[in-house]
Amino acid sequence: MRRVIVDSAIYRRGQRTRSPADLSEALAEARSSGDAFLWVGLYEPTEAEFSHVSSECALHPLAVEDALKAHQRPKLEVYDDCLFVVLKPVVYEPESDRVSSDEVMVFVGDSFVVTVRHGAGSPLTAVRKRMEATPDVLRHGPTAVLYAISDAVVDHYIDVAGELQIDLEELEADVFAPSGGSPKRTAERIYTAKRQVLEFRRAASPLTGPMARLATGAVPFVHDKAMPFFRDVQDHLLRANEQVESLDRLLSDVLSAHLAQMGVRQNDDMRKISAWAAMAAVPTMVAGIYGMNFEHMPELRWAWSYPVVLLLMAGIVTGLYRLFKRRGWL
Repeated sequence: MRRVIVDSAIYRRGQRTRSPADLSEALAEARSSGDAFLWVGLYEPTEAEFSHVSSECALHPLAVEDALKAHQRPKLEVYDDCLFVVLKPVVYEPESDRVSSDEVMVFVGDSFVVTVRHGAGSPLTAVRKRMEATPDVLRHGPTAVLYAISDAVVDHYIDVAGELQIDLEELEADVFAPSGGSPKRTAERIYTAKRQVLEFRRAASPLTGPMARLATGAVPFVHDKAMPFFRDVQDHLLRANEQVESLDRLLSDVLSAHLAQMGVRQNDDMRKISAWAAMAAVPTMVAGIYGMNFEHMPELRWAWSYPVVLLLMAGIVTGLYRLFKRRGWL
């Protein structure tokens, strides 16, 4: 169990007292004192590794199954003995400009908090340190832990949205640059950005419902006085979702502009090809006529026929070139 338990401690009146060696005794101590709770943090446990914690805390089997399998949507479930919340932190990788999502499952009971982390981008370690540095907040018990985790996850949503906004502005500048870059490469970058925004939306958008319940309704195992704090988290979440929606719409507009630019460039290319083909057709036609080798053709025996025909072809081609140049075809 020490391999998957990242940290475990009993907190009494906001102060960390000790790290229990026996989970059963620690939970009994927290419940008997009335002013303490147990906070256990686990990292990607297997079913066998998680069975002891789930049995001691009487966690619901369905919630345990979700916590072990991961790949869950953000949600809030209320069971008889605990509250089960799924959060999806997002991680921005500046080297590859990619967004990935991890998962944090939070079990909130009468005198315990159990967190299960999947992925490396979870903010739980920083949250625990910050909470231990503010005992006035931590003394409110498991509700304070749930609020702190939710607040850290949602605040990071806003940070990631800002990074995506910067990437999109750079992409937009490249699309509307005079050179335009490689059309294939630009389209690939746009669709990659769309996938990153979609990954972000899958993490942030479904969390709106659970945050609304915590902010506006009486939820078991959550203190009523915590509602204003969860409303603050909800406001930040709404702002993050609005930024994501704005990014998605702007990406669609950039893609439409890029496709329109490609159409314009293709039309320009076709006009140039048509102009050069028209200029090449004139000497080809004249040469073809005089290459038919009929005996009775005008000017065949005239001494100046050859230079006159060449000058005529050059004059017509020059006139066509000036015409196409003036109309912007060349």
